[in-house]
Amino acid sequence: MATLQDRFNINSQLEHLQAKYVGTGHADLNRFEWAVNIHRDSYASYIGHHPMVAYLAVAENESIGRVKYNLLQKMLLPCGLPPEKDETE
Repeated sequence: MATLQDRFNINSQLEHLQAKYVGTGHADLNRFEWAVNIHRDSYASYIGHHPMVAYLAVAENESIGRVKYNLLQKMLLPCGLPPEKDETE
């Protein structure tokens, strides 16, 4: 059975990870922000792995440089504009 100290330690570790890495999320993260993090992580992974970029370049019939440029451009607004905030929140 978990003791109070174990729970505090786990929560402390989680808070440390959330502060260190943006993509781990936090309690106030909404659906849009979560989706943006996932898309940006995916695009960064594609750009960082040359065989994946080469595969995408062949599939799109584009040069590797153009594919990397397009992926970088998609990282700016990967899910479109953010939804408007309600005044009540």
